[in-house]
Amino acid sequence: MGEHGKRIECDVLVVGGGINGAGIARDAAGRGLRVVLCEKDDLAQHTSSASSKLIHGGLRYLEQYHFGLVRKALAEREVLLKSAPHIIRPLRFLMPHAPGQRPAWMIRAGLFLYDHLARRDFLPASSTVALRNHPAGAALQRRFTQAFAYSDAWVDDARLVVLAALDARERGATILTRTRCARVRRDAKRWEADLEGADGTVHVHARCLVNAAGPWAGSFLQATGAGPARPLRLVKGSHIVVPRLFDGDQAFLLQQPDGRIVFALPYEGAFTLVGTTDVDCDAQDVDRVAISPAETAYLCDAVNRCFERRIGPDDVVWSYAGVRPLIADAGGSASSASRDYRFEHDTAGGAPLLSVFGGKVTTFRKLAEQAVDWIGPVLGRQVPAWTAHACLPGGDLYGKEPVARAVLEYDAWVRTRRQQFAWLPDGLLARYARSYGTRLATLLAHCRARADLGEEIVAGLYEVEADYLMRQEWATAADDILWRRTKLGLHVAPGAAQRLDAWLTARRRSTVAAQ
Repeated sequence: MGEHGKRIECDVLVVGGGINGAGIARDAAGRGLRVVLCEKDDLAQHTSSASSKLIHGGLRYLEQYHFGLVRKALAEREVLLKSAPHIIRPLRFLMPHAPGQRPAWMIRAGLFLYDHLARRDFLPASSTVALRNHPAGAALQRRFTQAFAYSDAWVDDARLVVLAALDARERGATILTRTRCARVRRDAKRWEADLEGADGTVHVHARCLVNAAGPWAGSFLQATGAGPARPLRLVKGSHIVVPRLFDGDQAFLLQQPDGRIVFALPYEGAFTLVGTTDVDCDAQDVDRVAISPAETAYLCDAVNRCFERRIGPDDVVWSYAGVRPLIADAGGSASSASRDYRFEHDTAGGAPLLSVFGGKVTTFRKLAEQAVDWIGPVLGRQVPAWTAHACLPGGDLYGKEPVARAVLEYDAWVRTRRQQFAWLPDGLLARYARSYGTRLATLLAHCRARADLGEEIVAGLYEVEADYLMRQEWATAADDILWRRTKLGLHVAPGAAQRLDAWLTARRRSTVAAQ
């Protein structure tokens, strides 16, 4: 298949480069379908890089009786941990408890369900913790004497999207970033689409169109002429990052007086990530969404109710906000709106159209599998599902099949890499291992000493990595690298983004000149 300036014939055109779109492209390509994915910005630039960074069942959803969603998410937690142990890792949560909050018996009952709704291969069960005898208790206010502990997992959400897209490309898909689907036309057997990018317009003929545009999924249909708009409930979730509030590698779930919960997560070594909010959002604000002063104050207050150390807006070193496209309901609070997903299948109007509404990072693989279970037969191709037994790129630490050993013995795998790359500083090796897994060997294929890494463009980022991200992972701008492919944006000095953008521009020019 060609790219810019060409006419592409394919089976499936996926619009949207968030976690759902990338997951569907990966699954479809792995079943032998010809796939094109277009994304108007960078991969995971919007909602999919603005999550709470968790692979979790959603403990709080039990209160809303969303047992099916929780069961599905808990099952996926196990699958994803084993398929991408470099970017996903187990995380133990503590829920401090005080009088006036949800009664202890209710929490114990909920945790019992959480432990047993789906099979757990290796994550420990929930337990009760006496905080006076637990190191984590030192960071909490003295009024907390008891906590409940349970297991979930942490994920680098933006890298999850990139790895799904990378897997899709390696299975034959064409991935077009910074390319907008401007127009579509439908006849009985195919879709014609005009995709507009920096290098011109790509004309695509596709047998099926997948609308995975996230917050834009409802309006995309109308804007491109594919069909009438669909109502979605757009809910903004915001997070703040502050200097580290507690020691240890555990996370905290903080119950709030309004019944909501807020997470406090260890983040990038020196920081704590606090979130999230749930605020209804206007469709006109989706492209320029940002945290509000009221949301910042809410999250600071959540911390100050529970931790010894007090924080305020001046302590926030970074914040981000994303818009969750939730299934529209008859009312209720933003936090109670369903996080499950829904498909709309349309074959009556001509060539097949599949629209994806809702969803969450944890269930992306299952969503994609179910989407392609429908797409395949409609296009006359019935190939069995495969992703439950496949590693994401870099996740094959101990063989091609996902195994619990890759999670349980991740540190042992890193120690072996430390022997292999003894010349690499420990901190840099740890970050490379977490980001690239077994692709570390590809990243450092031509490196035998530190000097081979090239110039240190900004603190912690060497030329060899920046080149890799440009060639392999669609990075074209400083923010792609500093905030999505890595989290170096938190660690670099002011002006780093400008220096990196200048380097990227110069590198592109030299590459074009060499051709």
